[in-house]
Amino acid sequence: MATIKQRILDTLAGHPGIYAVAFRNLVTGEEILIREKETFHAASTMKVPVMIAVFKQAAAGRFSLSDPIMVKNTFKSIVDSSEYELHPEDDSEQDLYRQVGTRRTLSDLVYRMIIKSSNLATNMVIELVGGQYVTQTMRELGAQDIQVLRGVEDGKAYRAGLNNTTTAYDLLLIFEKMAQGETVSPAASEDMIRILLDQRFNSIIPAQLPAGVKVAHKTGEITGVRHDAGIVFLPDGRKYVLVLLSRELENPEEGAQAMATVSRMLYDHVTGK
Repeated sequence: MATIKQRILDTLAGHPGIYAVAFRNLVTGEEILIREKETFHAASTMKVPVMIAVFKQAAAGRFSLSDPIMVKNTFKSIVDSSEYELHPEDDSEQDLYRQVGTRRTLSDLVYRMIIKSSNLATNMVIELVGGQYVTQTMRELGAQDIQVLRGVEDGKAYRAGLNNTTTAYDLLLIFEKMAQGETVSPAASEDMIRILLDQRFNSIIPAQLPAGVKVAHKTGEITGVRHDAGIVFLPDGRKYVLVLLSRELENPEEGAQAMATVSRMLYDHVTGK
């Protein structure tokens, strides 16, 4: 493990930026941790904690995933409750903006939030469950540092330094719980994994992996930041959790490619390639 860890460090050192890695083989318990407790802007990885909170509240009977939700595009800043809107050109999913004023099921919003990282869906879902509840749910799972304060594109909150944050270790914990069926319930964990398997953005963890390897994961991206975190399922039934976080990337695309190389190195290590 010391050898593969050093190879990972050497690979990332060739690409200016700050990186965190958290890897755990769920069969052998082997792990590699690099800057695992360092705080990063969560970017869209925070949408996984939000999804978990939705499933938890649904299990508690607060609402049903089949409930219709009115699509809207006005939200209140956590700084002063002033209203702001999202802009489709800044979102990775634009279709939902054309449906403002209509109703979509909660399950549809959660699906869009994860697989296409819809910011509009995210803000509606966070407004429903509450950021404080999301954070408390993370604490109950053992993730002590994930902080979900707000929805996306709250400019006043961003300028005030009120951001959603995470660590690689906390993301490792929650994905491990999910892989073991311990997130809300075994059935809910399976449902969430099924959604994550449909992820449309695959430039990091899955990018260099062979066909037949499935990855249930969520990416995150803002200026100078590229993240990916999830569960890797091998064809023989083995699985492992991998979290790759970055910030201050001088060349974000090269940084993402370096992290994709790290993902392949770990796959080769697990499979003995």
